[in-house]
Amino acid sequence: MGDPAVRRNRTHVAGAVRSNTEAEVCAEHARWVHDAVMRYERQLTRYAAHITGDPERARDVVQDAFLRLCDQDSEEVGSHLAEWLYTVCRNLAIDVKRKEKRMRLMSDEQADSFVSDDAPPTEPIEVEDAMSSVRRAMSGLPTNQQECIRLKFQHGLSYKQISQVTDLSVTNVGFLIHTGLKALRKQLSDGTAVGI
Repeated sequence: MGDPAVRRNRTHVAGAVRSNTEAEVCAEHARWVHDAVMRYERQLTRYAAHITGDPERARDVVQDAFLRLCDQDSEEVGSHLAEWLYTVCRNLAIDVKRKEKRMRLMSDEQADSFVSDDAPPTEPIEVEDAMSSVRRAMSGLPTNQQECIRLKFQHGLSYKQISQVTDLSVTNVGFLIHTGLKALRKQLSDGTAVGI
Protein backbone atom coordinates (compact mmCIF):
# COMPACT_ATOMS: atom_id res chain seq x y z
CA MET A 1 0.00 0.00 0.00
CA GLY A 2 2.85 2.36 0.73
CA ASP A 3 3.53 5.08 3.19
CA PRO A 4 0.58 7.55 3.66
CA ALA A 5 3.02 10.46 3.80
CA VAL A 6 4.43 9.49 0.38
CA ARG A 7 0.90 9.20 -1.06
CA ARG A 8 0.01 12.66 0.30
CA ASN A 9 3.23 14.06 -1.15
CA ARG A 10 2.48 12.54 -4.59
CA THR A 11 -1.06 13.93 -4.48
CA HIS A 12 0.27 17.34 -3.52
CA VAL A 13 2.86 17.28 -6.36
CA ALA A 14 0.24 16.15 -8.89
CA GLY A 15 -2.06 18.97 -7.77
CA ALA A 16 0.75 21.51 -8.09
CA VAL A 17 1.62 20.29 -11.61
CA ARG A 18 -2.05 20.49 -12.61
CA SER A 19 -2.27 24.04 -11.19
CA ASN A 20 0.86 25.12 -13.07
CA THR A 21 -0.49 23.68 -16.32
CA GLU A 22 -3.84 25.45 -15.83
CA ALA A 23 -2.04 28.71 -15.05
CA GLU A 24 0.05 28.37 -18.20
CA VAL A 25 -3.08 27.73 -20.31
CA CYS A 26 -4.80 30.77 -18.76
CA ALA A 27 -1.74 32.94 -19.38
CA GLU A 28 -1.51 31.75 -23.00
CA HIS A 29 -5.23 32.46 -23.54
CA ALA A 30 -4.83 35.93 -22.01
CA ARG A 31 -1.90 36.64 -24.37
CA TRP A 32 -4.00 35.47 -27.34
CA VAL A 33 -6.86 37.83 -26.41
CA HIS A 34 -4.42 40.68 -25.70
CA ASP A 35 -2.76 40.19 -29.11
CA ALA A 36 -6.19 40.22 -30.79
CA VAL A 37 -7.10 43.47 -29.02
CA MET A 38 -3.83 45.10 -30.03
CA ARG A 39 -4.21 43.97 -33.65
CA TYR A 40 -7.91 44.56 -34.31
CA GLU A 41 -9.32 47.09 -31.80
CA ARG A 42 -8.85 50.20 -33.94
CA GLN A 43 -10.12 48.62 -37.14
CA LEU A 44 -13.15 47.15 -35.40
CA THR A 45 -13.96 50.47 -33.72
CA ARG A 46 -13.91 52.23 -37.06
CA TYR A 47 -16.03 49.48 -38.60
CA ALA A 48 -18.57 49.57 -35.76
CA ALA A 49 -18.69 53.36 -35.95
CA HIS A 50 -19.73 53.17 -39.60
CA ILE A 51 -22.62 50.94 -38.61
CA THR A 52 -23.76 52.61 -35.38
CA GLY A 53 -22.94 56.20 -36.28
CA ASP A 54 -21.87 56.77 -32.68
CA PRO A 55 -18.25 56.61 -31.44
CA GLU A 56 -19.21 55.69 -27.87
CA ARG A 57 -21.54 52.93 -29.00
CA ALA A 58 -18.82 51.66 -31.36
CA ARG A 59 -16.35 51.40 -28.47
CA ASP A 60 -18.94 49.54 -26.39
CA VAL A 61 -19.63 47.14 -29.25
CA VAL A 62 -15.94 46.39 -29.72
CA GLN A 63 -15.42 45.91 -26.00
CA ASP A 64 -18.35 43.48 -25.94
CA ALA A 65 -16.89 41.59 -28.90
CA PHE A 66 -13.56 41.18 -27.11
CA LEU A 67 -15.34 40.08 -23.92
CA ARG A 68 -17.05 37.38 -25.97
CA LEU A 69 -13.67 36.41 -27.42
CA CYS A 70 -12.44 35.77 -23.86
CA ASP A 71 -15.01 32.95 -23.63
CA GLN A 72 -13.88 31.33 -26.89
CA ASP A 73 -11.42 28.50 -27.32
CA SER A 74 -8.44 29.83 -29.27
CA GLU A 75 -8.12 26.52 -31.11
CA GLU A 76 -11.75 26.66 -32.27
CA VAL A 77 -11.50 30.25 -33.48
CA GLY A 78 -8.07 29.43 -34.87
CA SER A 79 -7.09 30.89 -38.19
CA HIS A 80 -10.41 32.70 -38.74
CA LEU A 81 -10.01 35.16 -35.87
CA ALA A 82 -10.54 38.22 -38.11
CA GLU A 83 -13.76 36.83 -39.57
CA TRP A 84 -15.00 35.87 -36.10
CA LEU A 85 -14.31 39.33 -34.65
CA TYR A 86 -15.81 41.22 -37.59
CA THR A 87 -18.91 39.00 -37.59
CA VAL A 88 -19.51 39.39 -33.85
CA CYS A 89 -18.79 43.12 -34.03
CA ARG A 90 -21.13 43.55 -37.00
CA ASN A 91 -23.96 41.66 -35.33
CA LEU A 92 -23.57 43.59 -32.09
CA ALA A 93 -23.44 46.92 -33.94
CA ILE A 94 -26.54 46.08 -35.95
CA ASP A 95 -28.34 45.14 -32.72
CA VAL A 96 -27.35 48.48 -31.18
CA LYS A 97 -28.47 50.32 -34.28
CA ARG A 98 -31.81 48.54 -34.29
CA LYS A 99 -32.38 49.18 -30.61
CA GLU A 100 -31.63 52.87 -30.93
CA LYS A 101 -33.24 53.21 -34.36
CA ARG A 102 -30.23 54.99 -35.75
CA MET A 103 -30.18 54.70 -39.52
CA ARG A 104 -27.34 57.01 -40.56
CA LEU A 105 -23.75 55.94 -41.14
CA MET A 106 -20.87 57.97 -39.79
CA SER A 107 -18.64 59.64 -42.34
CA ASP A 108 -14.97 58.69 -42.58
CA GLU A 109 -13.98 62.11 -41.26
CA GLN A 110 -16.03 61.58 -38.08
CA ALA A 111 -14.67 58.06 -37.57
CA ASP A 112 -11.09 59.27 -38.07
CA SER A 113 -11.59 62.04 -35.52
CA PHE A 114 -12.08 59.67 -32.59
CA VAL A 115 -10.09 56.59 -33.60
CA SER A 116 -6.68 58.12 -34.12
CA ASP A 117 -4.64 59.49 -31.24
CA ASP A 118 -1.81 60.39 -33.61
CA ALA A 119 -1.30 63.80 -35.10
CA PRO A 120 -2.88 64.08 -38.54
CA PRO A 121 -0.49 63.11 -41.31
CA THR A 122 0.81 65.84 -43.56
CA GLU A 123 -0.55 65.01 -46.98
CA PRO A 124 -0.63 67.15 -50.05
CA ILE A 125 -3.89 69.03 -50.46
CA GLU A 126 -4.59 67.25 -53.75
CA VAL A 127 -4.65 63.86 -52.03
CA GLU A 128 -7.04 65.13 -49.35
CA ASP A 129 -9.31 66.65 -52.00
CA ALA A 130 -9.35 63.35 -53.87
CA MET A 131 -10.19 61.45 -50.68
CA SER A 132 -13.01 63.88 -49.91
CA SER A 133 -14.42 63.32 -53.38
CA VAL A 134 -14.26 59.55 -52.90
CA ARG A 135 -16.00 59.81 -49.51
CA ARG A 136 -18.78 61.93 -50.97
CA ALA A 137 -19.19 59.50 -53.84
CA MET A 138 -19.21 56.54 -51.40
CA SER A 139 -22.06 58.09 -49.43
CA GLY A 140 -24.24 57.80 -52.53
CA LEU A 141 -23.76 54.03 -52.80
CA PRO A 142 -26.18 51.53 -51.26
CA THR A 143 -25.25 50.56 -47.70
CA ASN A 144 -24.31 46.98 -48.58
CA GLN A 145 -21.90 48.18 -51.30
CA GLN A 146 -20.34 50.71 -48.89
CA GLU A 147 -19.85 48.00 -46.26
CA CYS A 148 -18.25 45.52 -48.67
CA ILE A 149 -15.94 48.17 -50.15
CA ARG A 150 -14.88 49.37 -46.68
CA LEU A 151 -14.22 45.81 -45.48
CA LYS A 152 -12.14 45.15 -48.60
CA PHE A 153 -10.11 48.35 -48.89
CA GLN A 154 -10.07 49.86 -45.39
CA HIS A 155 -9.88 46.66 -43.39
CA GLY A 156 -8.08 44.41 -45.90
CA LEU A 157 -10.46 41.45 -45.71
CA SER A 158 -10.67 38.95 -48.55
CA TYR A 159 -13.92 38.28 -50.44
CA LYS A 160 -14.29 35.03 -48.49
CA GLN A 161 -13.81 36.82 -45.16
CA ILE A 162 -16.29 39.54 -46.18
CA SER A 163 -18.73 36.80 -47.15
CA GLN A 164 -18.46 35.25 -43.70
CA VAL A 165 -18.85 38.61 -41.97
CA THR A 166 -21.88 39.79 -43.97
CA ASP A 167 -23.60 36.42 -44.61
CA LEU A 168 -23.49 37.12 -48.35
CA SER A 169 -22.12 34.69 -50.90
CA VAL A 170 -18.59 35.26 -52.18
CA THR A 171 -20.07 35.88 -55.62
CA ASN A 172 -22.47 38.47 -54.23
CA VAL A 173 -19.61 40.21 -52.38
CA GLY A 174 -17.61 40.34 -55.60
CA PHE A 175 -20.60 41.70 -57.49
CA LEU A 176 -21.28 44.40 -54.88
CA ILE A 177 -17.66 45.51 -54.84
CA HIS A 178 -17.43 45.47 -58.65
CA THR A 179 -20.62 47.45 -59.20
CA GLY A 180 -19.79 49.82 -56.35
CA LEU A 181 -16.34 50.59 -57.74
CA LYS A 182 -17.78 50.99 -61.22
CA ALA A 183 -20.33 53.52 -59.89
CA LEU A 184 -17.59 55.34 -57.96
CA ARG A 185 -15.38 55.57 -61.07
CA LYS A 186 -18.28 56.92 -63.10
CA GLN A 187 -19.23 59.51 -60.48
CA LEU A 188 -15.64 60.63 -60.02
CA SER A 189 -14.87 60.83 -63.76
CA ASP A 190 -18.15 62.66 -64.49
CA GLY A 191 -17.80 64.88 -61.43
CA THR A 192 -21.35 63.86 -60.45
CA ALA A 193 -20.52 62.97 -56.83
CA VAL A 194 -22.34 65.27 -54.42
CA GLY A 195 -20.42 68.48 -53.95
CA ILE A 196 -17.77 67.81 -56.60
